[in-house]
Amino acid sequence: MMTAMTPTQISAQLKLHPGWRLEDNWLARDLQFSDFQSAWRFMTLVADCAEKQDHHPNWYNVYGTVQIRLSSHDAEGVTDRDFALARQINEYLSQSEFTDLPPTPIFKT
Repeated sequence: MMTAMTPTQISAQLKLHPGWRLEDNWLARDLQFSDFQSAWRFMTLVADCAEKQDHHPNWYNVYGTVQIRLSSHDAEGVTDRDFALARQINEYLSQSEFTDLPPTPIFKT
């Protein structure tokens, strides 16, 4: 079983991952792509990587918007596995056109 990182460890890792933030017990990032097809292409790349890592994101998609939340449920917090997946996501993003969105709730009422 993995152990959740301490706030100090998370802060140090966040400095290496611009665009990501801590939101409750989640690594979070909200993205805007130009259209649904671009967002879906990105999500497909992430899904393949997540499957290989056996570590799956919580995410929400509407048209070109993708909201990603990463946490290790068994550790009840953020772990090295979450940052490993964030690193891979960053790699995909380096080859994509997108805009970082300000923090937004996943489900607006």
